[in-house]
Amino acid sequence: MRRRVGRHAQVVAVTGVFDRLHIPSLGGATAWLSSEPLDSADLRGRVVLVNFWTLTCINWLRQEPYVRAWSQAYRDDGLVVIGIHTPEFSFEHELDLVRQATTERGIDYPIAQDNDYAVWGAFDNHYWPALYFVDRDGAIRDTHFGEGRYEQSERVIQQLLGIEREPVSVVGEGVEAEADWDELRTRETYLGHGRGGRFASPGAAAYDEQRAYELPERLRLNSWALAGTWTVGPESVTAGQAGATIAYRFHARDAHLVLAPGEPEAVPFRVLLDGEAPGASHGVDIDGHGNGVLREGRMYQLVRQHDGVRERTVQIRFLEPGAEAYSFTFG
Repeated sequence: MRRRVGRHAQVVAVTGVFDRLHIPSLGGATAWLSSEPLDSADLRGRVVLVNFWTLTCINWLRQEPYVRAWSQAYRDDGLVVIGIHTPEFSFEHELDLVRQATTERGIDYPIAQDNDYAVWGAFDNHYWPALYFVDRDGAIRDTHFGEGRYEQSERVIQQLLGIEREPVSVVGEGVEAEADWDELRTRETYLGHGRGGRFASPGAAAYDEQRAYELPERLRLNSWALAGTWTVGPESVTAGQAGATIAYRFHARDAHLVLAPGEPEAVPFRVLLDGEAPGASHGVDIDGHGNGVLREGRMYQLVRQHDGVRERTVQIRFLEPGAEAYSFTFG
């Protein structure tokens, strides 16, 4: 679960009951997908599930198959799901990227693009993902922030609809697969100096200026480093040369990296796992030789271990300059 403020929040269940608060206006949305603009008055008489998300959030990606399944299972019973896409990183303001994300995830419910954080502010929301459960009178009856609590959330939907049935069966696949929580010992790490930490290249990072870095002789667990020419900006690090490399020492089944291409528009890269091609441990966005191509801003899955989870070092070498790296996430 990501929090808007400058610190990481753990993935925990947070719920509340809003007996007197009603769904606020959605009028601050900057665009809509799969729907004409909707507002709270248009939704009276319907049970509504509002889902705040941002397209690079691994917690949202793992939650989304449930929200998608609920939308499909209960729409004929009167449920309306509305996704509010409030961008975290600057490139997530691009509507075409949001449209591509909804297509790739098979999302057919209405999406409001919230580039100005107007809807986010109206709800006084602080997290991605966030669920708000709204009854037919427009009252917010329950909330949940982060992953998990899926059966209870579905029961809330059923109670608001006045129905009772077995919960839908959901199995996330690819990047949507549930994390291996027992083996997840590395947390999300931001790379820009605005929220970054755990940087391990020798010497301090130079903010907002290009300089050369080296990898340390040994990376400690849950630390990262740069090699080659990079610029450390407020929200990302930008490769200044072909061959620029990022390395991270982690303990998790999956390793992901949020990337955007900058210039040029397509940047080939190669991933090594403990200094070798990942083979069967490659993620969905690279092949067994470690080859991948950065084409658009999103989260890229680099590693998925199948032969037991252990401490590993992943290295990403960009074959052209211009790649922007924002954060590592794990599962």
